[in-house]
Amino acid sequence: MLDYYDVAELFESEERQIQRSARDYLDNELMPNIADWWESGEFPTDIIPNLGEMGFLGANLPQEYGCPGVGNVAYGLIMYELERIDSGLRSFASVQGALVMYPISRYGSEEQKHKYLPQMAAGNIVGCFGLTEHDGGSDPGAMKTTAVRDGETYILNGTKMWITNGNIADIALVWAKDSEGDIRGFLVPTNANGFKANKIDKKMSMRASVTSELVLEDVAVPATSMLPDAKGLSAPLSCLTQARYGIAWGALGALESVYNDALRFSKSRSTFGRPIASRQLVQDKLVDMVTDHTKGLLLAWKLAKMKDNGTMAYNHVSVAKRENVRASLKAARIAREVLGGSGITLDYSVIRHMLNLETVDTYEGTRDIHTLIIGRDLTDENALT
Repeated sequence: MLDYYDVAELFESEERQIQRSARDYLDNELMPNIADWWESGEFPTDIIPNLGEMGFLGANLPQEYGCPGVGNVAYGLIMYELERIDSGLRSFASVQGALVMYPISRYGSEEQKHKYLPQMAAGNIVGCFGLTEHDGGSDPGAMKTTAVRDGETYILNGTKMWITNGNIADIALVWAKDSEGDIRGFLVPTNANGFKANKIDKKMSMRASVTSELVLEDVAVPATSMLPDAKGLSAPLSCLTQARYGIAWGALGALESVYNDALRFSKSRSTFGRPIASRQLVQDKLVDMVTDHTKGLLLAWKLAKMKDNGTMAYNHVSVAKRENVRASLKAARIAREVLGGSGITLDYSVIRHMLNLETVDTYEGTRDIHTLIIGRDLTDENALT
């Protein structure tokens, strides 16, 4: 791992071992194919059981429900290694673990936990998270999807947009407003009558990831499919906090990848008889990248310790998501400059990460949204537009 300040000395031996195992598996099994998957716009569904076997899915959730139960540093390192290969891989694991398994674990009934969590941890069941709508974006409270009680069932109607895993999911966690206007979460089988997932193609970002539109037309689900302890907007927002935590780690993996490409290229590419690594302007770019990575790694580690200790708040996660993702996107753009024309080819990771990070910088709260979250916490004032 890129680690200019020996931050890994702060990790427990088990955490370091988990990272080494993840890196070995990903380098040997997925790295050789990721550029081809990205170019063809394909998510390799055949690897899902292997991700489960490696303990990547819901890694920090309780062992009593068949999950690995690792600490949050180890979980963050797994996200780091997945995104070092590609943001699409980390997105799959984030949605599965943080956006579907986590709310089942926190808000679900015991029956729901025992039914879904072991199977999802193994990769036998894939989930997706249906919150965002066409007109909602950063205002999920304005959702139009409805859930109307009809005896022992709920009838769901609405459309969700930009849903990772939508076309490969077995269940969708759909957030909808009930007749009282309360936001509730429902576990909806994707083979239910009236449920349709439309794949979003022609993407120039997150191409090794499935992105979908979910359409629900009079989808009937039993009342027992509702997460009993999830009520109000705070429930889905708490799930986003979990996902943002993983992103704060994952983005640093992408930063390592583009930095290494830039460093190697600068040493091998010569102009006017000397490697471009000897140029002050190139060194300045490399120093910026490794400095931002170092700061981000320390930030992510401290956030993990706060999470383990129960002192982490959503505004703390906003700091890490805001800073680490933007730093990684900046590094990818700088690395592309270092590589020149070679930087636009898939022979290197740079253009792939750069385009992916444009999405990562946007989803789970844009930089502007996280700025407002932090600003409100600092001032106790909602910012005026």
